[in-house]
Amino acid sequence: MAVLKVIEVLANSDESWEDATKKAVAEASKSVKNIRSVYVNEQSATVDDGKLKEYRVNVKITFEVK
Repeated sequence: MAVLKVIEVLANSDESWEDATKKAVAEASKSVKNIRSVYVNEQSATVDDGKLKEYRVNVKITFEVK
């Protein structure tokens, strides 16, 4: 049986929600090992002059505790 833990991470990107998600996982993996999955909980964006400026995600990252 594995023991899993979930943390919530916020990230942003100028490119896309997918890129913001990748950045969240990359940043979390600097201090968290054995990441198993990522769940995109929320997506939002900022708008400037009628155009999307920044993509934001709120993700839940699941990792195994050893």
